[in-house]
Amino acid sequence: MTRKSLLFLFFTLIFTVGLDQAIKYWIMHTLQLGAEIPIFSFISLYHVRNSGIAFSFLSSYPHWGIVALTLIIIVFLLWLWKNTENDKFLSHFGITLIIGGAIGNLIDRVRFHYVIDYLLFHISDIFSFAVFNLADTFITLGAVAVLIDEFCIRNKKN
Repeated sequence: MTRKSLLFLFFTLIFTVGLDQAIKYWIMHTLQLGAEIPIFSFISLYHVRNSGIAFSFLSSYPHWGIVALTLIIIVFLLWLWKNTENDKFLSHFGITLIIGGAIGNLIDRVRFHYVIDYLLFHISDIFSFAVFNLADTFITLGAVAVLIDEFCIRNKKN
């Protein structure tokens, strides 16, 4: 692990967590709980609280249990990041996005005992996706980056 890669990890985490927390702060202070502001015909800002994890899964699980699980996952991801080959930039970047998203949601969980969600994709009354936040987006994009690196880029090298 080089100094350059540690700086990349540090600054990417500062950016992802900072941006996530800044938007959540703005949502909390400008949009009442349960209020919706349409942005486009298919996306709205919609302020909700999520006491579980993705799609409110584990919402009945004890709060500190979810915090502990998140910390274990972050430690595992840091270990994975450290042990990923240096030439796998996309995997490193993806793992860093996942860690940043997990930390962003962890901060909410510790401070409020819930996560602030605010993005709602929908098509009129036909389809509505779960409400999520930027941290969730970072986690998803990070997972996609790791999968692309592992399955698409690695296959091209072999």
